[in-house]
Amino acid sequence: MIGIEKVTLSVIKMPLKSPFENALEKVTEREAILLEVTDNDGVTGFGEAVAFSTPWYTEETVQTCFHMLKDVLVPLLREKPVAHPKEVSGRFQSVRRNHMAKAAIETAIWDLYAKKKQKPLWQLIGGARDHVDAGVAVGSHDTAEALRQIAAFVDEGYKRVKVKIKPGHDEAFIREIRHAFPDLALMADANSAYTLADAPRLKRLDRYGLLMIEQPLAADDIVEHAALQKQLETPVCLDESIVTYHDAESALRLGSFRVLNIKIGRVGGLYPAIRLHDLCASRGIPVWCGGMIEFGVSRAFNLALASLPGFTIPGDISSSSRFWEKDIIEPEITVENGQIRLPDRPGTGFEIDRAYVEKIRTYTETI
Repeated sequence: MIGIEKVTLSVIKMPLKSPFENALEKVTEREAILLEVTDNDGVTGFGEAVAFSTPWYTEETVQTCFHMLKDVLVPLLREKPVAHPKEVSGRFQSVRRNHMAKAAIETAIWDLYAKKKQKPLWQLIGGARDHVDAGVAVGSHDTAEALRQIAAFVDEGYKRVKVKIKPGHDEAFIREIRHAFPDLALMADANSAYTLADAPRLKRLDRYGLLMIEQPLAADDIVEHAALQKQLETPVCLDESIVTYHDAESALRLGSFRVLNIKIGRVGGLYPAIRLHDLCASRGIPVWCGGMIEFGVSRAFNLALASLPGFTIPGDISSSSRFWEKDIIEPEITVENGQIRLPDRPGTGFEIDRAYVEKIRTYTETI
């Protein structure tokens, strides 16, 4: 059994190297919770709560995650320990939603468990490759700046680029990018900026050979996405709409998507993410690993997840230097020839730079 001796929650905050903008928000600094779980044998695992400071992506925030972890989730796990990380999600069945808070401690347990087993996490969960292709998201709505960033990322070898679109900033924007980069693996993310009435506008994007259009309609919708997908040649990719396994099953029955973005924080943990991967693999649906402007701890889990065989599309897994002057992990994640090599050390394979965490920490509490 994994008996928890103590849990330390640290709120950390850092400015981004450059603003990241989508249809809903402009992010200039990132706040998150670093979670440190130590068991009765003194082994420590790390997790990261990836909620934002305000509830623009989901209803969760840094403050709500802190409360849920401290007052609800950690006590539940200490009350009844688990033998395997797969059991953590079941311990939380009495708690509605709060998936990012759940994922923070669930992933920390996975890191701890893999360290005790002396195995790299990606191998422990059945990873099929020792490297993953790197993709990147461009968060600028300024066409000239977006083109400049894309050119730099292409030079660095990134395998796929995602750009943000919204009504009034879509076809002309995509056309300019496609003209400059005719062979680029390109996708567009709408962050729920459109309605079904915009189907003709989105249909015009079919001519630009996009890999997919991500979450064009409402964040809680699967019905209208099915109607939209029937009108488009471009695959619809769902993100915010798919929070549970049941969501995915229902959307597959309706034909709401042809690609799925899987985010560990959004779905409640690494094991729920693996289950979604397995479901989509059984239906021949490609998946990729989405990003949340994370610090290195969460990004390390994304790497492990993306090593599974069904992740055939490069995810939003970029180098640490994409967002940060300095990351909180050692070594930092780097992209070489468009790929990131998975570590061969136990757990996620990365260490925490504790001295640096102390500099950027705004609050800490040990339970």
